[in-house]
Amino acid sequence: MQISVVIPCYRSRATIRELVERLVEQLPTLATEFEVILVVDGSPDDTYAIAHQLETEHPGVVHAVLLRRNFGQHNALLAGLSRAAYPITVTMDDDLQHRPDQLATLLAPLDDQFVDLVYGVAVEEEHGFARSFASRTVKAGLAMAGVPNARNVSAFRAFRTELREGFADVSDPFASLDVLVSWTTTSIVAVPVAMDERAEGRSGYTFKALVRHALNMITGYGTLPLRLVTWLGWTTSVLGCVLLVVVIAQYLFGRIAVAGFTTLVSLLAILSGVIMLSLGILGEYIGRLHFRSMNRPMFVVKVDGTAGPRVVRPLPGDEGHTVGRPAEAARAIEQHYARQASDN
Repeated sequence: MQISVVIPCYRSRATIRELVERLVEQLPTLATEFEVILVVDGSPDDTYAIAHQLETEHPGVVHAVLLRRNFGQHNALLAGLSRAAYPITVTMDDDLQHRPDQLATLLAPLDDQFVDLVYGVAVEEEHGFARSFASRTVKAGLAMAGVPNARNVSAFRAFRTELREGFADVSDPFASLDVLVSWTTTSIVAVPVAMDERAEGRSGYTFKALVRHALNMITGYGTLPLRLVTWLGWTTSVLGCVLLVVVIAQYLFGRIAVAGFTTLVSLLAILSGVIMLSLGILGEYIGRLHFRSMNRPMFVVKVDGTAGPRVVRPLPGDEGHTVGRPAEAARAIEQHYARQASDN
């Protein structure tokens, strides 16, 4: 087996070295060839400097990539995926929650040629109630976007790298890797794996961010809200017709002394609420169409490893960037972070 491990990195200066060392120790027992691609997603600390050190310590194994700003976890994953050289790609977080010693369990189902994608699902939930609720909201959003087995989606994934061919032309600043791979395969399985608690800091995925991510997926990749608006319109139309028949019947039988103030107010309340809700949902879709029409990049690479640019399968965002010098960039970031630390 040949494996590419892609890790998006953000504020992970305290964990990334241990994670890479554990991977370099574990991967030779699983693969004949392997690589670890560290995509530093515009981190405001010296994470890239440490990633560059690891790249020089493990030449040919670790590949450090620096993005020009923070584009988001899934966009960083896509930047790494476009550089994956081996047939199997593994994605994992940078906070030591995903354990390298669980890779054998994660990769085992791929021995079956009819399995394309494997998710590692935690045996026990490590998050609190609010975070767990938000995670379930994201998975509900994935289900609405048409992702099969959305309840088992996890950031700890292993899949066949060739799946990227199915979304090579996608240019979306709100990209979701789980949605994109679901376009290419339904041969998906989930396996239980042990996970640890976050070793350092707090997750960048707050409750608000997770809900926003779910909304992006629902309106960016699915039409369920539009269909709900359609059904809501039909329902209110039927109710309006029934109410009209009732009012006419009461008028014919002389039961209306004054033109129905209550009926009028009720109709206005119902219809105005439906109209505003419908406009809000349509506005979400129009807003996303607007963002996509601007052709914003999914990611822009600033530095692409010591060995120079190595894009195996270009994705929108790989073209036209200027690649800096890794050593100079790492030194500048390290010095900048040191000055910030001394000032604080």
